[in-house]
Amino acid sequence: MDLLPRPGDRWALFLDLDGTLLDLAPRPDLVTVPHGLIALLNRLSEALDGAIAVVSGRPLGEVDAILQPWRFSGAGEHGAFCRLPTGAVVSSEPAPPPAAWRARVDRFGAEHPGIVVEQKSSAIAVHYRALPEIEPALLALLQSMVPPDSAHFALSPAHMCWEVRPRGIDKGAAVRRLMREMPFLGRTPVFVGDDVTDEDGMRAAEALGGIGIDVRQRFPTGAAGVRSWLATLDRQLSAQVHA
Repeated sequence: MDLLPRPGDRWALFLDLDGTLLDLAPRPDLVTVPHGLIALLNRLSEALDGAIAVVSGRPLGEVDAILQPWRFSGAGEHGAFCRLPTGAVVSSEPAPPPAAWRARVDRFGAEHPGIVVEQKSSAIAVHYRALPEIEPALLALLQSMVPPDSAHFALSPAHMCWEVRPRGIDKGAAVRRLMREMPFLGRTPVFVGDDVTDEDGMRAAEALGGIGIDVRQRFPTGAAGVRSWLATLDRQLSAQVHA
């Protein structure tokens, strides 16, 4: 892998979770954390002076539970909630999806066993990996609630998932917010992600003079390839410290 920092580079690392750090699972609640990953993230955090963040579509509490005991800077719900290096959580406080929408999607989920409805503070995600044939009906339901010209919400595709999200909330905004804080400030942002929702983060990193790494293009083995690359990055950073 040729994508590694040169001596003197000061990276700030932004990592998606599902499909990037972790292998995708049939359901979001079935993901597993590979042995050694938390220790690797801790070492990278030390080598980068804390300039490492996890930017996920999941709520922050879920990411905390998955990556415990590691405590990270980063963002949940695609940037709706951002945890700063101080530990403070800041939010643009977007209006949540209407209760009537939540109820309609919950009913749809109850009528179609196999799909997973994820009710977040700021969004509604529906995962249909176990029932791929349901996508046309699901999309028709969501489009009936969220037309293309909706002023406040948008439909966002992901891996076998559709999500109703507030407009103006994305992973790029989370990158820009964290890059204003120490120890991210003044570093080169490097965003690694594997999905459509990660492309905003990649573009933000590139606009700030950094690097966007698309797992779909760079790592044929998916999250396993990312973890292998992170291990190589860890060894290189350690060698530079002890050189």
